[in-house]
Amino acid sequence: MDPLLLAVELWWIAPVAAGGVTAGAIGLRRRSTRSGRRLEFDAARHDLKAAQQTAVERRMAVKLARADVARIAAERSARRATSDQLAGAKRMLRNKEHDAKAAAADVRAKQVRLNAARAAIPAASAPRPLERLQAQHDAVVVRWMRYETDPALQIAYPAMTDVRQPATAEYLRAAGRAVEARRAADGKVAPAEFAAYRDAVSDLERAFESAEYAARIRAGEAPQATSAWQDAAQGVISRSAEAIDRAAGAAASALAAWNERKRPDKR
Repeated sequence: MDPLLLAVELWWIAPVAAGGVTAGAIGLRRRSTRSGRRLEFDAARHDLKAAQQTAVERRMAVKLARADVARIAAERSARRATSDQLAGAKRMLRNKEHDAKAAAADVRAKQVRLNAARAAIPAASAPRPLERLQAQHDAVVVRWMRYETDPALQIAYPAMTDVRQPATAEYLRAAGRAVEARRAADGKVAPAEFAAYRDAVSDLERAFESAEYAARIRAGEAPQATSAWQDAAQGVISRSAEAIDRAAGAAASALAAWNERKRPDKR
């Protein structure tokens, strides 16, 4: 057959094949989204976009505050503004600059979280992000319930169940927020709802750790005295001691070999 006629008759194959690949990819992504596999990644992407928007707004606020300082400084030179007004505008500028730096740092942190979430998209047979988050939530509740149900722990650490203690009261408030966020994340979950639940569980974990630490302090248990820098210093000392031992051993071996060479032959 004429190659030109063959090309005319088969011109539709490439577009259909390409369309099939594209449709397959879109369908795979939609199934992944519906199944919840990409939920953590989508939530991290949602957080990054929100952080980027906040960073843009705060950079704009810095520009406006800087312009305000320049305006008031000019009015101060013309005796239409006071030195207190100028000082207040400068303080406002510094606050806006600090907010902008914090927003930029938050963007970097959210980018790291997005990269981690992209790498952690589970396989088809693995637990979904929402299931993992619920299990994480349940684990904190189980740890708390030990103090509620174990008589020995109640006697040893009464502050853990005493709502008059600030750390315990904060834990209970965090527990309530986590429960509400879990209810909102039931069923078909949007990335924003998942992110809110994820942050509530993180707050709950921190609140539990703080409450447990405070309860143990009130029970008379001293906090660990070994800090991070002490651990590092101890590691340096240990490595230095090992190096000294190795050097001493090498010196002893060299001295023994030298003495052996200097010793006269016995025949």
